[in-house]
Amino acid sequence: MNGAPFPRARLHTLYFLGHVADFAPVFLDTDVDMTRVLSHRAAARADGETYSTLTYILHTAARVVAAHPDANAAVHRGLFGHRVHSFTGASAKITLDKRLGGRRVVLSAVLPRLDTASLADIQRQVARYRDGDPETMPEFAPVRSLQRLPEPVGRAVFRLSRRSLGRREAMMGGFAVTSLGHRAVQGFHSVGGTTLTFGLGQVEERPVVRAGEITTAPLLRLNLAFDHRVVDGAEAADVLHEVKESLESLPPYATGTRATHAAPATEPAGHGATD
Repeated sequence: MNGAPFPRARLHTLYFLGHVADFAPVFLDTDVDMTRVLSHRAAARADGETYSTLTYILHTAARVVAAHPDANAAVHRGLFGHRVHSFTGASAKITLDKRLGGRRVVLSAVLPRLDTASLADIQRQVARYRDGDPETMPEFAPVRSLQRLPEPVGRAVFRLSRRSLGRREAMMGGFAVTSLGHRAVQGFHSVGGTTLTFGLGQVEERPVVRAGEITTAPLLRLNLAFDHRVVDGAEAADVLHEVKESLESLPPYATGTRATHAAPATEPAGHGATD
């Protein structure tokens, strides 16, 4: 049986998987009733704004993550033990289905300080990466450079670039959101190189019980992978629960306010997902 060289267009994925081998992931999941989100989305579209499901998740999760400083952090194992670095604000990494070097690949982009960004601001950032060409966008120049290096050199460069905790947020984000909701995937778990990684499946009508009667609701399976080295299960469960509650209690869209901030309707407990 003849082998073939590993595709250069996917070398960055190979290096990344080596990086996350040190993680100690634990997985949680919940169902989110997206009725209010879909209602908000429809009203916004009628007012000339189009928001993706991913944008709503990013907007909500960023505010929840920022309220959990112990989870909004990263750990690094050095020669003299582990060190933890806490982030300021909440920056998110998103994954992108792109073609690079003639091959279908997964790429990532970091969206900074989403905890203070409006839905419209986040959507503009998402759309820019969704529609951009990774062959020419300057943000993907490091990936293109890695592909040109011999594999041992590229692996070493990638590993060294991730050693600095101070630069980790700018390079990897404070948390990650990855989605496969464009296909018939109800949910999936992924380790995104961050302490918290949210995985999104499709929104679909499924049976629910309300007031003792069976009906249907548009449900999203929201998964969370967390690095147990940084945070324990109780706090990770709080984060997932608060994201769920905030999405399910999203205020109605205010017609005529196209840059609506759409802040969560409730305070997080214990504190004062590109379609």
